[in-house]
Amino acid sequence: MTLTVREMTGSEVDLIIEYFFQSTPEYLEILGVDPSRLPAPDGWRERFRRACEQPIEQRGWIAVTWLSDNQPIGFSTADKIAYGEHANMHLHVIDPGRRNQGYGVECVRRSVDIYFDRLQLKRLFCEPNAFNVAPNRTLQKAGFKYLKTHMTVPGPLNYHQAVTRWVIER
Repeated sequence: MTLTVREMTGSEVDLIIEYFFQSTPEYLEILGVDPSRLPAPDGWRERFRRACEQPIEQRGWIAVTWLSDNQPIGFSTADKIAYGEHANMHLHVIDPGRRNQGYGVECVRRSVDIYFDRLQLKRLFCEPNAFNVAPNRTLQKAGFKYLKTHMTVPGPLNYHQAVTRWVIER
């Protein structure tokens, strides 16, 4: 198995769109995602296109693709970017058969390297749903430090929920 983690290309944004739109309501609830907040696919594509046109120092978000033997198995995004300071990452294994198999830990580690390099970060945060065990274990194994569990709306796709806040610093 050859694992590749790299910045997402414009032609790959449909991985994100299909992942969310093809997920069951039950799975989206585990993620803390409100299906009514999903943007229209064309809007999502346009947002990604516009982001890719901007200099990295001005981007509002960046995406990374996870591949196993050149087949997509997941992705990560970073938003709430303060270039040179901090950002928030999100992680998703798109292939249900690859969830809870250990791929996430290595993919997260490699994604972290990309984010720190491309965004010149000092700190990277992640706030998965507190009741979603898999990403919380993955973050711990990948070297993130637990900060706290609190109630918030972690992103534009989410509802108000308990999240666990993790950080990794360099």
